[in-house]
Amino acid sequence: MEPVVGATPKVVRSEEEWRAQLNPAEYAVLRQAGTERPWTGEYTETKTKGVYECRACGAELFRSDTKFDSHCGWPSFFSPLAGDAVILREDRTLGMTRVEVLCATCHSHLGHVFEGEGYPTPTDQRYCINSVSLKLVPSE
Repeated sequence: MEPVVGATPKVVRSEEEWRAQLNPAEYAVLRQAGTERPWTGEYTETKTKGVYECRACGAELFRSDTKFDSHCGWPSFFSPLAGDAVILREDRTLGMTRVEVLCATCHSHLGHVFEGEGYPTPTDQRYCINSVSLKLVPSE
């Protein structure tokens, strides 16, 4: 994974430490910018109230009240928890230009953000996030 320009993660681990902490599926997405298959993630359709944390470092990223049904096969949010919870960077892999979403605390890959798709949300943004990169902490 290429470094984020001008930013140093607050949580730094060696690749060996990440491999020891994360299972192979988590490592493939969080540290190698992989993507889980659509409709396979545990949070794709959950309605549980709470906070979604980064599975790699535990940083708070999204709240359930910003999660919406996008019917795209991955959990979707219209806004991160706070402006500094995530980092956005250009992603030109796979022959297209997208905006990658990274955890601001450990720089792990979370997914991508898309705009202008016509969803009835306050931001007209869809943070399309891999379930395997998240951990839901229920509020009850």
